Amino acid sequence: MNKVEVFKKEFSYIKNESYATDAKYLVDSLPDYFFEVPASSTGKYHPKYALNKGGLVRHTKSAVRMAYELLANPLIGGKYTDREKDLMIIALILHDGLKSGKEKSEYTKIEHPLYISQHIKDNKDNLSMNDEDVDFICNVIESHMGSWNKDFDGNEVLPIPKTKYQTFVHMCDYLASRKFINVEFDSNNNIID
Repeated sequence: MNKVEVFKKEFSYIKNESYATDAKYLVDSLPDYFFEVPASSTGKYHPKYALNKGGLVRHTKSAVRMAYELLANPLIGGKYTDREKDLMIIALILHDGLKSGKEKSEYTKIEHPLYISQHIKDNKDNLSMNDEDVDFICNVIESHMGSWNKDFDGNEVLPIPKTKYQTFVHMCDYLASRKFINVEFDSNNNIID
């Protein structure tokens, strides 16, 4: 499987070519299971299009597309620089990259935002982006779960969004998980316009 090809359309939303190259490198480093599993291990928390084989990819594409559309609106996107837009798109492409853990587990790992953040940091020497850009991406990924930031024992294990960037990324992920929003996909898991 060509992992990079799966997100060809989403990479086209990134204006900075250097950032796009880094995003492709990071997507290529994701475990194979990311491209096969449903977005929800139980089926409870995502719409039908995000269930079954490839559902996590479809959820990711939906979150990225929502960001792209919102950022294209001058009333929303005008509050962000091109750099910030690119980095938030990259964060959304990667946000669930280790959703089932470093090694695939049966269920979603609550700490998955921290796992993918660490994975990105571990690979930063292979990227052209600077430390500030890496920190930006990791920061918005770590808080993308919003108020669903506690483990089964009620311990807070993830930060909640505080900045406009964290809130935006969380909002796009949240919208992509709403059951009443239907996104249509073709047989190659590409969003139908």
